[in-house]
Amino acid sequence: MSNKILNGKINETSDCLYIDNDDYFLTFSDLKVSDGIDIIENIMILKNESKFSEEELINFTEEYKETNNIEGSYISQNFNDTKYIVNSYDDISVITVIANDVAIEDFAEGLKVLNSEKGFADGKIDVGQIILINKALSPKALIQLYKIATKQKAKFFESLNLPIHINNILNTQDFLVVASNLPEGSLNEEYVMEVGLDITNMQYDDEREDFDMEEFSIRIQDAVTISCEDAVEKMNLTTGILDYLVSQGILIGDLVEAGLELCVGVEVTEELKEKLEKQIIHSLTDINVIALLMAAIRTEEDFQKGRVREVDVSDDPAYLYTDEVLGLAISNQIAGTKAQFNFKRYDEAKPGIIYGLGPMVDDIFAGLIAGCMSKIFEE
Repeated sequence: MSNKILNGKINETSDCLYIDNDDYFLTFSDLKVSDGIDIIENIMILKNESKFSEEELINFTEEYKETNNIEGSYISQNFNDTKYIVNSYDDISVITVIANDVAIEDFAEGLKVLNSEKGFADGKIDVGQIILINKALSPKALIQLYKIATKQKAKFFESLNLPIHINNILNTQDFLVVASNLPEGSLNEEYVMEVGLDITNMQYDDEREDFDMEEFSIRIQDAVTISCEDAVEKMNLTTGILDYLVSQGILIGDLVEAGLELCVGVEVTEELKEKLEKQIIHSLTDINVIALLMAAIRTEEDFQKGRVREVDVSDDPAYLYTDEVLGLAISNQIAGTKAQFNFKRYDEAKPGIIYGLGPMVDDIFAGLIAGCMSKIFEE
């Protein structure tokens, strides 16, 4: 694997990434200017968050070209950032452009959480890709490879099973370009004068008998997957238990309020709130507590999305008691046998945030709170 491209040259400024090729690219892309099949010299990604119309982006690109003395035809896209990585494998290069405003922040006691300064309504995690192929491929082949690369990228990110609030802002403004060489001599002035520039009748590598399209497609899939893996690593896009709590709409403060709602005969003071908050946070660092929580969260997601045909949880069936088993297990893990009796109170009352949770998740968080409440009162 190499970090250099084989056809064209990468140029980078503070606000633009562009790949130029004096011998021209034949491209198929979904860029705003211009999507579809094109013969161009420059692939331009401009750092700008504006919601440009196509005409506005053309004007913006033309102005940038003039200011920076860039010549030749182009396709272009405005993007939130122009940070990129390059992966090259023999005759395939993938330039992965990353725009990400989500970062890991320290929370407490070793716990971390993903956050965005813009908030998760406006935050963005976008991964754009430019696939350069050092072969002369036909428009038909480029379209086929575009479809393959698109599906492979979607498959990769789906496999990450990211929390829903992260997944909702993932690749909402991404892009894909598949670019190959033109057949040698196809832009020769004498050739163009004689037969014109007819891309449908050029001699392409994929039309040769020794070209294995199936094998090449597999290589494209592998290249896309590896470049996506590298992008995720560069963004440090990892998730923790707090991220999955956020995906359920749960904050630590919500759990504290729910826990204190069933306090009887005890004055609810700031000191008590702080003790409960610290205990909840501490419990969330326990690998066994994390495992039980994730078991419920993952199971609920599969059930709610109908991934298991034998299960229907739309009306919280009374014969489903595994949720209570998990709730009992988590309360016992935190504070022992006595917490299991406390669990019954929280499971039946479902105070605060717990009331609105799904049939698997409500009991597990009832167990978490019951265990933490039992733990702070034994001290």
